[in-house]
Amino acid sequence: MSGLRDRLLRLRSTQAAQAERLAGMPESPAASSMENPVPSSINSPMPSSMDNPIDTSAVVPGPDIADGVAVHASIAFNNGVLRTSAGDDNRAAHADPKHVDEESEPHKQSLEPAWEELGVQLIESADGDFLVRESRYPLAHWHGSHRLAELVETQPALAAFNRADSDDHGVMNLLFLDLETTGLGVGAGNVPFMVGLAYMLDDMFIVKQMLIRHPAEERAMIGYLRALLPSFTHLVTYNGRTFDWPVLYNRFILHGHRSFEWNPVHIDLLHPSRSVWRNTLVSCRLSHVEEERLGIKREDDVPGSLAPAIYFQYLADANPEPLLGVFEHNETDMLSLAALAIRFGHFLGGGMGTRIPLPDEAEELLRTGLWLERMGKAELAESLYARFAVHERPSAKCLCLLAERDKKCGNWHRAVLLWQKAVHLSADLTWPDYEAHIELAMYYEHRTKELEQALLLAEQALEMAARRQAGHRVQSKRRTELDLIRKRIERLRLKRSKG
Repeated sequence: MSGLRDRLLRLRSTQAAQAERLAGMPESPAASSMENPVPSSINSPMPSSMDNPIDTSAVVPGPDIADGVAVHASIAFNNGVLRTSAGDDNRAAHADPKHVDEESEPHKQSLEPAWEELGVQLIESADGDFLVRESRYPLAHWHGSHRLAELVETQPALAAFNRADSDDHGVMNLLFLDLETTGLGVGAGNVPFMVGLAYMLDDMFIVKQMLIRHPAEERAMIGYLRALLPSFTHLVTYNGRTFDWPVLYNRFILHGHRSFEWNPVHIDLLHPSRSVWRNTLVSCRLSHVEEERLGIKREDDVPGSLAPAIYFQYLADANPEPLLGVFEHNETDMLSLAALAIRFGHFLGGGMGTRIPLPDEAEELLRTGLWLERMGKAELAESLYARFAVHERPSAKCLCLLAERDKKCGNWHRAVLLWQKAVHLSADLTWPDYEAHIELAMYYEHRTKELEQALLLAEQALEMAARRQAGHRVQSKRRTELDLIRKRIERLRLKRSKG
C-alpha cells in the first residue's frame, strides 16, 4: 500500500505543478478569430465516399495531390527525370486531374534540410502528415530494352487479363503498386512504411512514393490513398495478389475504412512470369527477371530485404539519408513493373518476333505458347508450338507436355510424333523419363491395336522405372506406378496370347 500511496502523492504534485504553469500562460485567442479560417475558394465539399474527409483548413493544394492535401514544392529536372522536392519559395507548376483547387495557404511546418535533399514533399491533412516523393519520366524514357511509350501501345492487349464479368467499357487506367514493409507477413504487425505508385498522365509516367516518418502518420497516408485509388481501373503488381494488396487492404480496415470498396482488375505479373520462365530462369524474383529478360542492370541497388532494417535504423537515429537507397530501389521496381507489363503486352498483342525477340530456349517457347493459349490467344500460341516441335534441343519432359496438350485437343498426329521423339531422347539419358513410353503404349493398345509395339514400350518403361528406384527406398507413389506398369504388361501379354 505504501508504494501505491507514494505514486498517488507524486501524481498530485505533478498535476499541481502543471496547474501553476498554466496559470501563468496567456489566454487562448478569442473564438471569434477562428470563425472562418478557410478561404472560400478551398472550402469545397469532399467526396461522399470518404469515411474521414481530409480537412482542407490551412493546407495548400499542390501538384498531383488528391482533394484536401497540400504541399509547397520546387521542381528540378535531373537526368531527364522531373522530380519535385520540398521548398518554401516555389510551388510545383503542373497539376493532375486529381488536383481540384489552385488556391494556396502557407504551411504550418517545414521539412528539415536532410529531408529536402531526398526530394520529398510534406503532405498535411486533418489526420496528420506524411511525405511524398514524386518523379516524372517522359514517355520517351528507356528502362532496359523498353521505352515507356510502349505502354500506350500494349495497353489494349493487356485487356486479356480482364475478368469475364469485367465492366470497364474499354477504359483502362493502370496503377502500378509496390510496397516496402517492416516485415514479410500479411498480419496487423506488418506496416507498409513506403507505398510506391506509378501511372501514366498525359505524356508523362509518374512515380509517386509515400513515406511515413513514424507509424502515427500512417492514418493520414491511408486517407490519401482512399481518395486516390478509385480513379484507376487496373492494379498491376508483382506478387501483389498474395502480399502487397492484402497488406494494404488490412491497413484500410485497421484505420476504420471498412466501407472502402475498390475492385480493380488485378494484374499480378508474378503468375505469368512463373508460367513462362519458371524452369528457364534460376529465379522468378523481379530483380532476376528484369536482368535476364528486360535488359535492366541495377547499380548500387539497396536489396529489398534490407529496406526494413534501414527504416528501423532511421526510427532509431532520425537520420533519413539512408532512406534514399530505399526510395531508389522502390522507384526502379515501379519502372521494372511497367517494363514487364510492356513485355507481356507484346506477348498478348502478337509482337513476338517483331517488337520483341523470340525465345531461344525450347522450354520457354513452349511455356509461352501454353500461357498464351490459357489467355485466349490460341492463334498466337500455335506458331510457337510449331517452332518448338522442330527445335534442336527440346527436353523429353517438354515434348510430353506439348503432346499432352495435343492429346486433349485431338491432335493425335503431332502428339505421337512428340512422344516418339521423347522416347528417342530418353534412350541417351542417365536418368530417363518413361512418361512418353506409357503414353505411346496406351495409344498403340487402344487406338491402333498394335499390341506388340505397346508391349515393347511397356516393358521398356518398367525397366526404366526399376532402374530409377534401384538403391533407393521406394515411396508409395512410385510403388503404385510400378504396379500399374506390371498390370499393363500382364494385360498386353494376355491380349496377345488370345490373338
